[in-house]
Amino acid sequence: MDEILRIEHLVKTFGTNEVLRDIDFSVSKGDVISIIGASGSGKSTLLRCINMLEESTGGRILYHGRNILAGELDEDQYRTKVGMVFQSFNLFNNYTVLENCIIGQTHVLKRSRDAARDKALEYLSKVGMELYINAKPRQLSGGQKQRVAIARALAMDPEVLLFDEPTSALDPEMVGEVLDVMKDLAKSGMTMLVVTHEMAFARDVSTRVIYMAEGRIEEEGSPKELFNSPKSPRTKEFLSRFMQA
Repeated sequence: MDEILRIEHLVKTFGTNEVLRDIDFSVSKGDVISIIGASGSGKSTLLRCINMLEESTGGRILYHGRNILAGELDEDQYRTKVGMVFQSFNLFNNYTVLENCIIGQTHVLKRSRDAARDKALEYLSKVGMELYINAKPRQLSGGQKQRVAIARALAMDPEVLLFDEPTSALDPEMVGEVLDVMKDLAKSGMTMLVVTHEMAFARDVSTRVIYMAEGRIEEEGSPKELFNSPKSPRTKEFLSRFMQA
């Protein structure tokens, strides 16, 4: 397997509160890993540590064997390869949809404006937002904003995309349109790490599922293993609500 990321003994504390405890797992090319668990179990903090938006307290994050926490790779360069889609979209409200997808490419990747525009249009078309290129974010629905945010992340040519609860800020009728885009990305072979409460997505689209509880990885396995025959009582209890739904 072509391993892209390896997380080793990752720890994160806020004061005396240990939010992540000895986290170990790897991400290989083409993986779609869903991270599930109750609120407060450390899922979003884990993603923010991997993207270096939070400073890890201990452990190692290896990108193609290089430890980014030891400064073995430029942080900005690393972030272009490990992109992030946030639950709150994080679009620039004073820029158009197209400008939102161009600015990172020209500033960080130093692409020419024409090349950046072509790339932006390619991915906006892929997520069904090509008709809205001149709109400002305030003119868009939540689902549309999230699709623009996904296009913006894709335009940076990442190797891995991190999704931090990408549907949790959306109205229920808009969740499907974003999940459809994510399903298409998974089918196309995009490597994805997804923190989600969407259990059907975790079960049907993931190649692997990680269940977290109290800052630890309680259990991980294939969707079939985890959903059909969970080993941990905690996992069973967490999933029982979904299985009854």
